[in-house]
Amino acid sequence: MTMSLTRSVLRPFALALALPVLAGPAAQAQSLAQGQTQVETQSQIAPTTALAETAPELRALLADMGFYQILEVMSAEGIAGGPEMEADMFPGRGGAAWAAVVAGIYSADRMARDFEAALPLDRLTPEHIDTLRAFYATDIGARVAAGELAARQSFLEPGVEEAAGELAASRAAEDHPRIALLTEFIAVNDLVELNVSGALNSNFAFYRGLSDGGAFAQPIPEDLMLTEVWGQEAEIRADLTEWLYAYQTLAYDDLEDAQLRAYIDLTATEAGQALNSALFAGFAALFDSISYDLGVAAAHFISGEET
Repeated sequence: MTMSLTRSVLRPFALALALPVLAGPAAQAQSLAQGQTQVETQSQIAPTTALAETAPELRALLADMGFYQILEVMSAEGIAGGPEMEADMFPGRGGAAWAAVVAGIYSADRMARDFEAALPLDRLTPEHIDTLRAFYATDIGARVAAGELAARQSFLEPGVEEAAGELAASRAAEDHPRIALLTEFIAVNDLVELNVSGALNSNFAFYRGLSDGGAFAQPIPEDLMLTEVWGQEAEIRADLTEWLYAYQTLAYDDLEDAQLRAYIDLTATEAGQALNSALFAGFAALFDSISYDLGVAAAHFISGEET
């Protein structure tokens, strides 16, 4: 039993407070960075009851961060990964029915609703929210939000992620000072560990969905599922680490070192850490639910019982 969520279906959360190769990676990163401030910032996700009425200032903070637009990109990433799951697990048996199931599971509105419902509001005080909103009202904050969104959007295009990874690797090889800043940023916000934990838990939820949905002739014991999941840990860790450096290299390439330092310093504050903790808790619940639903749905197609 070696089934798991493919990387195109389960992507890193990659939000610390949140989130074309013609002339070479450096030129590509520069051209994308120059266009970051022109990114469309109006989300198509309608406000949901969970936060729009109960915590409007928190929802306003998430909007300031471009959070709902990034959720829309995550939705697109998940939907785009549907054909790869079909090819891996039940080739030629999914078609339009499977595409519709995946689109429903990864609906941006569903993702926003479930995330907001799972968000632990008690981790963020009004003072935390005021501090964070003040940062995102500045030019640096606006550029951070635009850069994170633009990078995530650009990764949907073929070749962009690979080019960003090559640029990050090249900078690491030459001890570029930006890599040291990104390493600090990742460490301050525990991004590798939190993302690895989230990925492992989501893969476990996926296995449970497969088993509960009848993908296997006999029920699979949870200890076997856990063994399979933990067997993927090293590969997941390496993959996520590489992805984080590639993503952040592109997302913050339009920032000067002093501006990135200001962002890192914000994430290290009590307010920044509280938001990071709350976001990862919300994402963990959201992706566990998505992964379980994908497992159940995939099981129906594997067993030939799809509707």
